[in-house]
Amino acid sequence: MPLPTSKLACILLPLALCAAAAVADTSQAKGSQTLVDPGPPAHQEPFTLESAINLALERNPDLHIANERIAQAEAAIGESLAAFYPQVKARLSYRYSDNPAEAFGMIVAQKRFSFGQDINNPKGTTDFRPEVEATLSLYRGGQDYQRSKVADLGKEISELELSSVRNNLIHGVSEGFYALLVAKENQTIAQRAIDAVQAELTETKKRHAAGTVLKSDVLSLEVCLAAAREADIRAKNAIELARTVLRTLIDLPEVSPIEPHIEAQRALPALPASFDELEAQAQANRPETQIAQRQRETRQLELKIAQGEHLPRVDAYVNYGLNERSPEFSTAHQNVGSGIQVEMDLFSGFATHARVSKAERRLAEADEQAHKTELQIRQDVKTAFLELQEALQRAEVAKAAVAAADEALRLVTLQHRAGTATVTRFIESEVARDQAQAGWLTARYDTFRADAALQRALGAWR
Repeated sequence: MPLPTSKLACILLPLALCAAAAVADTSQAKGSQTLVDPGPPAHQEPFTLESAINLALERNPDLHIANERIAQAEAAIGESLAAFYPQVKARLSYRYSDNPAEAFGMIVAQKRFSFGQDINNPKGTTDFRPEVEATLSLYRGGQDYQRSKVADLGKEISELELSSVRNNLIHGVSEGFYALLVAKENQTIAQRAIDAVQAELTETKKRHAAGTVLKSDVLSLEVCLAAAREADIRAKNAIELARTVLRTLIDLPEVSPIEPHIEAQRALPALPASFDELEAQAQANRPETQIAQRQRETRQLELKIAQGEHLPRVDAYVNYGLNERSPEFSTAHQNVGSGIQVEMDLFSGFATHARVSKAERRLAEADEQAHKTELQIRQDVKTAFLELQEALQRAEVAKAAVAAADEALRLVTLQHRAGTATVTRFIESEVARDQAQAGWLTARYDTFRADAALQRALGAWR
């Protein structure tokens, strides 16, 4: 005897199974991070997408790391500016020698030379010298200035990286939020399929006991029931994986409940009219593009720094100190020295040439990286644009399917009440209606996910 309900369940369950598996795979790829329990959850009900994003911006470790890198870049700026200030050092030295040349120099520095001394036999002579020395770099082939500009660009790059992290974080939270909603819908599909197949299986067993159906029909329904339960297990696991993704991004403890809430009447996103305008907007607004540009400017400055090693270096210095036979210092033995020193590398074993060549190759690499970034952004925008277009089209089809399924169920319900439609046919229509409604909700969430991906591609959340 044919059993339409069991056949329908066997057809619908693999669809639910595949949908749940897809969400599980996506969530698994994103949810493999280690969780740290920071304390009780800080969110308030309901758990909306906006509240999830706000919590992520407040608690996510990646944003904290990016802020620390900005602070490091600020410190690097201060370090680079130190080259424009005098460098002051203090030293205390002790020497002992009976070498006539060294001893004579110490005696003269201590201002105690007399012609009655035996210069060739000075015996052991000691010298204590406290001194303060200040040096100032006057010229280094422009290297100090170029290094300060590199430090400034380093801070800009760190700030742009923070914008990139923020942009990707908001997209990640949005993706995880909608993935959780889809997973919950898939779990609902699986549970309804279990209920429908279980009811039909119970009825079929009664008919088999009465001898009106074959044993193979019972076994077929049991196989379908097992598939439905497997889909339910996969869907429940996908829900937990999606929650794990959100907990990781938001830095919430494992025990914190996450029940997503979204407005039922939220309008579907609109498809932008021009792809070319979107690409131009993304190329101008994405922090990755600006990072690539700043990296190229940095490499240009580094090349100038390397080329500056061919030029002379000029330093001014002044030295003040005392020379004493014992640590009993007196200004009577003080001395001052000052001067200007010019230094230039005539041959460095080709090291300077190698550093210039390395800087040139790094600049060429930065050029290629900027081009790669441009291509990647173009691909991101194109992919997101096409996915949003597809999602909106699928949503229209799914909405029409809901209307058709509702009307079919209404007609079958009237027929069943009039006695012209069997219970099997009624259950079949009810399952089809549930499937259509779940498909519409999934397609609706997919439009929001695709729109979030497009906003990330445009750099809207930087």
